[in-house]
Amino acid sequence: MTDPALNPLLLSIAVVAMFALVWGGVRTWRGGERQKGLLMGICALVLLGNLLIWSV
Repeated sequence: MTDPALNPLLLSIAVVAMFALVWGGVRTWRGGERQKGLLMGICALVLLGNLLIWSV
């Protein structure tokens, strides 16, 4: 397992990655590649679910 002191850092990185996926998905969706944008949005939702589980 990882060091418990790293948990806040790992959660912060995951939050930044989630926002990057949402931003990139919206830009990709508007750019005409709707399937890739949708997949990035779904990936962001899965990451959000993991964040909610990890933070409890």
